[in-house]
Amino acid sequence: MRVLLVNSHGADPAFGGAERYVRDLARGFAARGWDAAVLSAFPQRMQVEGLETMTLHGSDWRDDTRRLPEVAAALAEVADVTREDHMAIICAVGDELQSDPTFVSHLLEALGGIPIRMVSQAAARRNITLVIREADLETALARVHKAFF
Repeated sequence: MRVLLVNSHGADPAFGGAERYVRDLARGFAARGWDAAVLSAFPQRMQVEGLETMTLHGSDWRDDTRRLPEVAAALAEVADVTREDHMAIICAVGDELQSDPTFVSHLLEALGGIPIRMVSQAAARRNITLVIREADLETALARVHKAFF
């Protein structure tokens, strides 16, 4: 089995808890005989011994898509890669998200039948990120605004 763990600062324990968690996960996968690698958006301060880490500098790919084929090729060395264009990100941020166990269900209800490609919650539990089609963004924002504001 091949596993690619993605984290903004990879598995670099110099940054904090999420990075140590990614490092420990990767080591656990490797102990099971799986091929584990880490993708980081930023350079590592500290390289983790025995763990393959690739770095993609955010400014290289977020706004300039010319390097996407190169990035996809690098990722294909450790994972199956597909690309979806015309996607949008909605991110709900707030300290109260930690203490409201119903927030995500209310957020998903507000979106109705809009297809969601990804849901992510940060380790600090202060934000929820959704990836949807760009074509659905205006409708999604209107529904979320109506539900929460």
